[in-house]
Order: sequence, then C-alpha cells, then structure tokens
Amino acid sequence: MRVRVEGDSMRPALRPGDWLLVRRGATVHPGDLVVARLPGEPARLIVKRAQWRGEEGWWLESDNQRAPGRRDSWDFGPVDDIVGRVVLRYWPLLRLPSHLSRNRS
Repeated sequence: MRVRVEGDSMRPALRPGDWLLVRRGATVHPGDLVVARLPGEPARLIVKRAQWRGEEGWWLESDNQRAPGRRDSWDFGPVDDIVGRVVLRYWPLLRLPSHLSRNRS
C-alpha cells in the first residue's frame, strides 16, 4: 500500500509530501517506521517509529516530539493495530533516501 506523509512529526526522516511504500503485515522490529491506525479514530492512519513491543502492543513515537499537533504513544499508549512496515520512501525523487530504521544492523 502507499501512504502520503502529512505533518512534521516524523522530521527529519520524513517530510510532508513524501510518499511511502508500506508492506502490510510485515514483521516489525524496534526502530522501524510503521503505519498504524490511530487509536480512537481507526479510519486515520499514522506513521511513527516503533520503539518496543509489550503485551498491549507497540510503543510508537514521533521523531520530532516538538512538532505542533504531534500524537503518539505518549498520548494514547501502546498500539496494537499496526497496518504495516515502511519499506521505501519513493517521492519526491529529488531527495536522497532517509534512514528508515535507526537501530537495525
């Protein structure tokens, strides 16, 4: 599936207008960028960084904690409805690829 980035909560890795290719149901590891359903608003998707997995789901955080309107697990707790893992940022083509995972070797 593809997802368009809106907002500044994932800067510097992702910027508004970036397009992402997301692999549905892919295995998620700490440090991965993921797409999840926003708790309480399941029709809305969010792009966040997976930090750790607990019994209640994944702890998801924004890269830019100072972004206006930022919402993540600090606001709504762990998330169990992960749609998929970001595998590629493919637009705009003029930008060099960003790091999609910080903690992977």
